[in-house]
Amino acid sequence: MARIELNGIRKSFDATEVLGGIDLTIENGDFLSLVGPSGCGKSTLLRIIAGLEPQSAGQVTIDGSIVDGIRPSARNLAMVFQSYALYPHLSAFDNMAVPLRMRRLSTVERLPLLGSLLPGRRREERIIRADIDKVAAQLEISHLLQRKPAQLSGGQRQRVAVGRAMVRQPEAFLFDEPLSNLDAKLRVHMRAELAELHRSLRSTFIYVTHDQAEAMTMSSRLAVMIGGELVQVGRPAEIYDNPRDVRVAEFVGSPKINMMPGRIRDDSRIEVFGHVLRLASSQPPGNCSIGVRSERIELGSGPFSGAVIHVENMGAEAFVHIGLNGTEARLVARVNDVRRLPDIGSHLSFNFAADAVRAFNSAGKRIDVTAEQPERIRERAVV
Repeated sequence: MARIELNGIRKSFDATEVLGGIDLTIENGDFLSLVGPSGCGKSTLLRIIAGLEPQSAGQVTIDGSIVDGIRPSARNLAMVFQSYALYPHLSAFDNMAVPLRMRRLSTVERLPLLGSLLPGRRREERIIRADIDKVAAQLEISHLLQRKPAQLSGGQRQRVAVGRAMVRQPEAFLFDEPLSNLDAKLRVHMRAELAELHRSLRSTFIYVTHDQAEAMTMSSRLAVMIGGELVQVGRPAEIYDNPRDVRVAEFVGSPKINMMPGRIRDDSRIEVFGHVLRLASSQPPGNCSIGVRSERIELGSGPFSGAVIHVENMGAEAFVHIGLNGTEARLVARVNDVRRLPDIGSHLSFNFAADAVRAFNSAGKRIDVTAEQPERIRERAVV
């Protein structure tokens, strides 16, 4: 296992800054996902950790040793790429054996004809085979070792790529969107397998993905990156429940959090769509925005209302899209009982609890609010 520290990592391509000073610590045995929209710099950061890309400024430390300028093979990190990077002319066994042969055999021992006659080569090959057989059994791919990549499914190729990384017994595993080429059903299955693999190996995993559902379900911690900036780091539940930036709130969660324009009044109360909430803020008067997750919207009664624009019936649950009266805003409410769904065009009232509100200032930063009473929001006269 490895403890990896990033201090002030910057990266620019010509005049374009891709990473704007990243400070991050990945602890031993951590499963940390770098998550964010495409183009935010997460893959570039992973390549800098691996040594495949030099940073413009900053320092990478692995287990207390600075590794800047050290070649990738000397960092003892294993990387699994989006394309899996398997050699098409080699069997699954030989693909997994490549890093072991490169590390354990001399240049002469790797020669096809002469090397095979050397006793040291034969002895080392027996050890390599035993190591690969052990990993293949763990990944349940023993029966696939003689097949070439073209004869394997996407999920099987992914397991071979992971196995090639595992046989090296690296300090840490680096994954660059390894599930993005799989179909939706297989992605869900492989998410569970990777999470179980992490628990069994107890190794450090650094995982890059733009799919926040992948990151939420597998990781022990998330690092949300947006626009080359590390915006928030924390456990998945913390990131989801307590986003410190409106960009994090809108990126994490499916469907996206409902954002509504608000205003902090002179009496410190928060007003939304002409209704005064039983919430107060210590921030100066001015515009703000409030966010409420879809599962916290309660349909049936309340001071807010709108027309049903669309209904997504997912089988076990449904999402009701509501256009708010007199505004261009709309929100999405999660409904668990799909047997009682509203008709499109029907009029609905709705409510939400005070503790469901996440408020942000005009700069998009989280602001603290306090509830006057532990009860639901109710309509008050605007003064």
